[in-house]
Order: sequence, then C-alpha cells, then structure tokens
Amino acid sequence: MANTYLSKNITPSNYNRRKFTLSAWVKKAEGVVGASPILGFHGSTDYTMIRVDASSGIEFICYQSSSVVARKQTNMKLRDFSGWYHVVVAVDTDNGTASNRNRIYVNGEEQTSFVIDTNASSGLDLINNNQTNFDIGSGVDQGGSRGYFSGILSHVHYCEGYQYSASDFGEYDANGVWKIIIEPSVTYGTNGFFILKDGNSVTDQSGNSNNFTVGGGTLTNTEDSPSNVFATINPLTNFYQNSTFSNGNNRIVTTNDGVYNYNESTLGMSSGKYYMEVKYITSARPTNDFARFGIVNAPSNRTIGSVGYGLYEYGYYSYNGKIVNNDIQTNYGDTFTDNDIIGIAVDLDNNKLYFSKNGTWQNSGDPTSGSTGTGAISITPASDNDTGFYFFAGGEEDGTYGVTFETNFGNGYFGTTAVASAGTNASGNGIFEYDVPTGYTALSTKGLNL
Repeated sequence: MANTYLSKNITPSNYNRRKFTLSAWVKKAEGVVGASPILGFHGSTDYTMIRVDASSGIEFICYQSSSVVARKQTNMKLRDFSGWYHVVVAVDTDNGTASNRNRIYVNGEEQTSFVIDTNASSGLDLINNNQTNFDIGSGVDQGGSRGYFSGILSHVHYCEGYQYSASDFGEYDANGVWKIIIEPSVTYGTNGFFILKDGNSVTDQSGNSNNFTVGGGTLTNTEDSPSNVFATINPLTNFYQNSTFSNGNNRIVTTNDGVYNYNESTLGMSSGKYYMEVKYITSARPTNDFARFGIVNAPSNRTIGSVGYGLYEYGYYSYNGKIVNNDIQTNYGDTFTDNDIIGIAVDLDNNKLYFSKNGTWQNSGDPTSGSTGTGAISITPASDNDTGFYFFAGGEEDGTYGVTFETNFGNGYFGTTAVASAGTNASGNGIFEYDVPTGYTALSTKGLNL
C-alpha cells in the first residue's frame, strides 16, 4: 500500500475517545525507511497512530499539545517479509491498571517487553477535537509529514467502545499455528468498521456502513492473504546479491557492483507441480541481455555464478536461449529480452522442468506429459539435491550492469500492473498471464497442500 491509503473525515466528539480496538493482518515489504503507519487519527498537529516503527516493532503513540502522552513500542520485531502478522492494539484509558490501558498483541501473544513504555494517564481522551481525519494505511505526524504502510493489509477491524483481545479475532489450529477468524463475534460500536475483508473492498462489512474512500494512490487487490500466503522473492537471503526489492518483494533490481548470482523464492518445493511467471523488464547493459531464471536447491552463498552455476541449479539464459546446469550450457530455446514473460513449470513428481516464452513452451515442451517428459529438462530429484527442496530463482550472469525483473507467483500482477488477460488455471489457485498447465498450481501455502 506504499503511497496508497484510505481516509475519511470524522467528528471527534461523536467518537469514543478512550476505548477502542484495532485488529489487522499485515504483511510487510522490504525496503521500509522510517515508520510505517497502519492506522492514524490526525489534525493539524495532534495525532494518534498505530504503526510499524523504523526498527520493525509495533508502536502505539499519542501526541497532544506538543508532547507524547502515551507510547508503547515493542521489543518484538516484524522481520519476516514472507508471512503475515496479526496485530491487535486494544485501548481503554479508563482501565484501573495502567499497563492495561494500551495493550498490544502479535500473532495471539500479548507483548509485555517494550523499548518505550509510556502508559496513558487515567481517563485520557486519545482522540481530541483537533483530530478530524481518520486514515488506514497512513498517518500524519505533528510536523505534517505523511507516512504510508509499506506492504499489504487485510481484515481490518475497528471496534469502538470495546477493548478486545487477540483471541477474539484469531485462534490456534491443531498444529499450534495462529490463524484468522473470518467472522469474529465482536461488536463494532457506532463508528466501528470491518474493511478489506475480501480483496480490496473499502465497503464496511460490519453493518455500520462506515465506508472509506481511497485518499491517495491506487488500491491494488492481491490473491495473497492470511489464509493463503504466496511466495515472493526472499529479501532475507540477499547478503551477496544486495539487490533492491519493491512491490511486495516481487520487483527486483540487481546490483552493478560485479557480484552476479541470484535471489530465490521464499517458499521451497519438495514434491508436486508448480508454475510461476517472471517478466524480464530490462537490463542496464547497452547490448545483449545476461539474465537467468530457473530453479535452485538453496539460497545463494557465493559471490560469483548466477542460476545454473551449481550442480543442482537449472537456468534459462536470455543471452543465447540455452539451459545452464553445473556451469554447462545446453541448446534449448529462444533468446529473450525486455518485457518478455518467462513461464516456469516444475514437475517434482516426475523430476522435469519446462520453460515458456510469452506463452509458448520451448523445445516443443509439454508439461502435462508426465514421466515421458516431452521437451523437458530432466532434473535431480529434490530428495537427492542436498537440501530436499527447489526454489524459483532469478539473477544476472554478469554483475557489471544489473537487471530488473518482476515475478508473478499467482497474485496476478507484474509490479503494479495487472496481467493483461488471465489464463486458465484448473487448480483455481493464483492468477497468471498465460494458461497454467493442467495439474500445476501456484507456489503458495494452499498450493503446497493441494
């Protein structure tokens, strides 16, 4: 939601100023500089804000009359860019116990360790007459600077006049994993709301008709959700590559510092059949393109060699259309260049790999041919490749110039641009530019369990 936010004008005197609960599922993006607001009440100077702070903790802060009157900042950090977090902030300044006036929960656990721990005074109005704007995905500080949430928000509840706990919005499953309650049994009060329930709808689902409008930017729908997490490119294994990540970690710009290797997906594959697409945006090189896309068995831990350099790596090379494995190049398909879309189909049930260019399977490949492997690249079984997994990956063969590429793991977008016309997908999991081969699915938590 970077540079995008939802907003409405409010009359503060109509609000319960002392007691409310925010519940939201959040997925952070890499590259956040400074605070990243989830919710904010603000006016010309005073504000109340819930945000991911600059160090990735959860922070509740209230600023009035030129001073901070309440502030909680957790020691716990949100550092996983591949998964969703459930954040609940429950406020009641009339609570007799000071530490219970501003309570923060993350994934069902109440946070009790804080970098900053300033409790609101008893009976404090956290929303005052100056705060006439109510934003979701944004906030404005005392200096008038607007910040934006960098990532994805889903299932945003605001319950006015009630201090709920995390267990009212989420629960543990049989495996001890915190999961979403789709329809929580909560009361919203007069000004409460439930938005971003299904996709990017800003229509209030609480029954109050407290709808929001888009205050700025473009609100983008995504298939990624707390109940079905899609793979992205992994910014946490970017030590040697030092690539730049944006658009939910799906737009990658590699460096021009002479280091050439790869960045890989957050989720790995050990069995099953998976499909993804990568759009080769551009190369900074004046002539020729040196990108490679494919699969690898492990995160990169070297300073030289792109996809295909290792024994258990298989890369489709833009420069000559060859397949590279164990640093050996073999004739395979067409070259590719700016704005070409490469489809990658991995069949780990039969240990076959296929690539398409703009919807045409290379080497007359047929991903549905099973053990026959028509036009396929035969790969080492995942169980024999040292790690037991394969990951989708992309990078540049020569790190002198750098390349830019965008991945679609099923969200239906390349960067911020939706696919032109979605192809068929028999599994019903994910949206892609071209037809997904029968029997294949997106690399997501749902896809891994199909």
